[in-house]
Amino acid sequence: MKILVSDKLAGEGLEILKAVPEFQVDCKYGMKPEELKAVIRDYDALIIRSETKVTADILEAAERLKVIGRAGVGLDNVDLAAATKKGVVAMNTPAGNTTSTAEHTMSLILALSRNIPQACASMKGGKWERSKFSGVELYGKTLGVIGLGRIGATVASFAKSFGMKILAFDPFLSKDVAAKMGIEIVEFEKLIKESDYITVHIPKNEETTNLISDKEFAMMKKTVRVLNCARGGIISEQSLVKALEEKRIAGCALDVFDEEPLSPSSPLLKFDNCITTPHLGASTSEAQINVAIEIAETVKNALLGRGIMNAANFPSLSAEAYKVLEPYIDLGERMGKFGGQLVNGRIHAVKVTYSGVVTEYKVAPVTMAFVKGLLLPILGETINAINAIDVARERGINVQEVQSNKKEEFVNLINAEITTDQETFSVWGTLSANQQPRIVKVNKVYVEAIPQGYILFINNNDKPGIVGNLGTILAQNNINIAGITLGREAEGRLAVSLVNVDSDVPANVIAKIKTTPNILFAKLIKI
Repeated sequence: MKILVSDKLAGEGLEILKAVPEFQVDCKYGMKPEELKAVIRDYDALIIRSETKVTADILEAAERLKVIGRAGVGLDNVDLAAATKKGVVAMNTPAGNTTSTAEHTMSLILALSRNIPQACASMKGGKWERSKFSGVELYGKTLGVIGLGRIGATVASFAKSFGMKILAFDPFLSKDVAAKMGIEIVEFEKLIKESDYITVHIPKNEETTNLISDKEFAMMKKTVRVLNCARGGIISEQSLVKALEEKRIAGCALDVFDEEPLSPSSPLLKFDNCITTPHLGASTSEAQINVAIEIAETVKNALLGRGIMNAANFPSLSAEAYKVLEPYIDLGERMGKFGGQLVNGRIHAVKVTYSGVVTEYKVAPVTMAFVKGLLLPILGETINAINAIDVARERGINVQEVQSNKKEEFVNLINAEITTDQETFSVWGTLSANQQPRIVKVNKVYVEAIPQGYILFINNNDKPGIVGNLGTILAQNNINIAGITLGREAEGRLAVSLVNVDSDVPANVIAKIKTTPNILFAKLIKI
């Protein structure tokens, strides 16, 4: 497998990758987009930092690409929608630069409070201006943290050691958890109005772009100091310039910008109370090594089938969890293929219910595999496990995942219910004692079938002679039976036959089977 490293990566990370015999690692730094597009088709994995932009155009050319790994926090330089559509897992390193970014944030808070850059510049100009650069203390002040993830929480813990009160806005964190950290969870507007310092630690997306703009600046204290070490554009630069010009805030410190590098003509540079640094949050030797090691291990494990961690478009799975779930992922896809070839009508909804020990794990990858298998007969190679749920949603298919505590006949059981405009079709699956996939129920009929290869699916009246007639027709056409399973609703009622055969069954043979007495339905499916 070939790995392309397009941005500089610490040697410690490269050594991890080069130590794997199956890997060929190529380092090609500073490529222009057209150069990357020309070579990306030959690679299974791409490792980047912030310089490389992985656009939809580049992803379209990536014929073999399975993994994109970014050595850093965030993936805003990767077109995630295009990666998902292509079936490429996009991963980052959320923990590797936590300390360095949090420390840089605190450095900027202190620099803002004590006018350190301005005082330094003044002294280098031969001046001694003590009174001009009088500052403020952190003790007793209120720090508003927007986003209480790894970095935000670390900043909060650092700030507490200075005697600061911490307010936080994070809609995904419970108040009880925050309270144990000594942090008060508040509404966004309250944080904006009451904070003496405001720092953002959230990803940039449609919802967070220009999160702080004119409206928010108008609500702030005139003594507030605003910081951004997360992503450019979360704080509107236009609104920030306006707030500085009108002296609505006491100052700001920015490590990130709408466009990087920041233009020398940017109006932000004309304000003495605006401290700027060139995206230094992760620029420590320790952070560079940490993120390099983390992304190398993450990419290595993903390529070798040892688990997927820190993915933006796929559920994270440890190596242990992946090992447990791998046969269920295979089962899910086989069940999807099975149902997709048998269901009639336009699919409106899919409900996948899990019971047993498997519910102790994140089963989302199994659901994704099922949907992939379900849509494969319709969409072919354009569908994959990564984009399956998105594609289903685009087609108006509601996908529901349920974990049940109900006791079943099997240790682990997956029930997939497919609803169309014509019917509701159900298929149940499990693993055998030796971890082999089995279909154990179709609609109301119990069976025990191997979902593999060519399978003749037959509905028939429960009458004598069905198996004999079927065997005769197949023998006459030199088609060997590999296995057969039978089931019925009740004696004399609807029965189901699943016949595994060693080769394809021509249409004329299927037609003959359909004309056999008491055969109600016959179809060849391929798994």
